Formats: sequence, C-alpha cells, structure tokens
Amino acid sequence: MEANQSVFDFDKEVDRTATSSDKWDKYKGKDILPMWVADSDFQSPPQVISAIQERVAHGVFGYTHAPESLTEIFVSRMAERYGWDIQPEWVVYLPGLVCGLNIAARALTDEGQAIISPSPIYPPFISSAKFAERPLLKAPVELENGRWLPNLNHIEDQLTGQGGLLQMCNPLNPGGTVFRREELEATLEFAEKHNLLICSDEIHCDLILDKDCQHIPFASLNESAAQRSVTLMAPSKTFNIAGLGASIAIIPNADIRARFNRAKRGIVPGVNVLAFTAAEAAYQHGEGWLQAQLDYLAGHRDYLMQEINALPGLKLEHIEATYLAWIDCSELPVDNPFSFFEKAGVGMSPGLDFGNRKFVRLNFGCTKKTLEEALLRMKTAIAALDR
Repeated sequence: MEANQSVFDFDKEVDRTATSSDKWDKYKGKDILPMWVADSDFQSPPQVISAIQERVAHGVFGYTHAPESLTEIFVSRMAERYGWDIQPEWVVYLPGLVCGLNIAARALTDEGQAIISPSPIYPPFISSAKFAERPLLKAPVELENGRWLPNLNHIEDQLTGQGGLLQMCNPLNPGGTVFRREELEATLEFAEKHNLLICSDEIHCDLILDKDCQHIPFASLNESAAQRSVTLMAPSKTFNIAGLGASIAIIPNADIRARFNRAKRGIVPGVNVLAFTAAEAAYQHGEGWLQAQLDYLAGHRDYLMQEINALPGLKLEHIEATYLAWIDCSELPVDNPFSFFEKAGVGMSPGLDFGNRKFVRLNFGCTKKTLEEALLRMKTAIAALDR
C-alpha cells in the first residue's frame, strides 16, 4: 500500500553540505544557492530508504546481477504507463545514462557517419560525438507557439545519405517540452528518409508537470521506430537516486543490442547492489511519492513563471516537464547572465554549456523557501542595474 501523499514533506530542509554533494560543494563556504546540476533536494521515497536500509542490514555486498523481479516490474511499468509491450531481453542495465549516450554514439555509428543533436541541449549529447570522434550536426532548437522544438530541416542538406545517429531528448532538457505523437512521427519519418538510427534520452519521462501531457516513448510508435532505436530511461531523476547509478537501455533490435553490448564490454561496470535495490523499491512503491512531488513541482513551475516573467530582461516559456527552467536573459543588459546571477548569490547552469550563453538553466527541484530566496536575490540584482 502506498503511503498517504500528505505525509511527504517537500518543504523539509535537508542539510546536504556534509555529504560530498556535487551540487552543494560547488559553492562550499560561499553564500550562493546551488540551483544547477539536475538532482533535487528532496529525500527519496521512504520505501526506497527502507529498502536500502534493509539490504545494508544484510551485511554482504558481493558481486550482483539484475534481479529478475526488477525487470518484471519495469516491463509491467512500460505496459501500464505507455502501452509499450517490451521484452525482458531488450533491457540492458547501465550504471548511468550518460554512459548510455556515449556507448550509443560509438556503437551505432561508423567512422565518418554524423551524429545529429538538438542544440541547445544537455551537454553530454555534444561531448558524446566528440569522444566518439564523429562529425556533429546541430539541429537548432527553436520556439514554436511557446514550445521549444528541434528544427531537423535546418541540417537536412548536410546529410550524406550514409546513415548516422539522431539523438533525441524527450522531455527536452533544457526547455521542458513533451513531444506530441505527430512530432515524434515526423522525427521517425526524417530518420527513415535518411537511414538514421535513434538514441532517445527519456530520463525525465516521469516528471510530466502538465496533466494534459503524456509521455510517448519514441520506440513505442511502431515497429520501424522500435527497430532503429535505443531508449534510455532511469529512476534517478524521478526519485532522486542519481548518486546510486541505475539506468536502463531498451533495445528491441537484436543486432543493435549486440553492438551496444560489445561497445561496453570490459569497460562499463555493472550496476551496484544498492542501486538495484533502490530502483526496484522506487518503481514498485514510489508512485504516491512521485505524484506528490509532481504537484509540488508544478506549483514551483507556476510560481517561477509568474515571477521570472515579471522581471525586466528575463523570459521563461511554459515548462511542460522536468524541474529545469530555461530562462532567456537576452534582453538583460549584462554580458554574462550566469556570472551576473552567480555574483548575486544564485548558482545556475550557464547557458553556454548547453549552446546559448544568453540563457541560464535553473533547477527548481528545491524547497519553496530556497526558490523564494533565489528569486529575491535575482530581483535585487536586476533592480540594482537601474541605479
């Protein structure tokens, strides 16, 4: 039985300063609120914490493999949430999603074949092409009716017809777009036309803030989509267990799956025992907590949009998913908005890391108190520009 949603306290201030936290240690000893890397400040679901404690109490932490029960839960989850019938043998466990992006870049392209990526985008998309030593083509992400969408037509004349890899990010990071079926179908048509394989990062698929939006896994569109794709998912962002390292690649095509597994053989470690334990508990028992978190984050999103769009020089489009706000600072009279706000005590992600230095990305996976303080500091800094 799920715990009552009313017992989840997302306003609880959890001190992370003595936990070797990447997020909080970046500004250790400084009066700067860390609102950058994509982990939240919320305690994970109580069932996850209990499951880890129980496993730790066992006291033996030898080599381990994926529990069949976890795979069964994940297969059922895909069917129930998305109507996507996957087979257990399609599931490949990974110690993180970023390594999945890099494995796909190396395994699914040959020398000279291009990797196509949206831009701006989560930085490991760009670096995966660099590390694989493949040419990179950037499809500009443009605003269409208040939603950020990649423009694949922009790079079509640069394609050679020799195949390659198209990287997708759904929901989009940054931007928070949840792709509609017709948009995914247009992407599939583009891939079919140019003989492209697809790697779809869907790590934020559980963090849909709009009740009228539905995540659709790209590979669930039809058999053509399934047979040309690698789908990457994880419980990490959803349940704030990213530090444990448990991610999942779903690869229906046996040849692509073999290539993917060959590329990681002897290099990529297995998933650790506590990560498996946390993932299973999260997927099996975390739904009540997740729904409460989504309500809390949607309230943050609405408050943030109201406040940001009231500030001169800033603009924030509607965020359909994720707890990441892509803030347009192009009208702000400063050369480097990231540095400007950092000096004001708000440490966001620089837009340049994603592909546009006139933006910043703000992580609102935090308490309301922290968000209010961040906005107060931003308001104060902008007001001081007019003095």
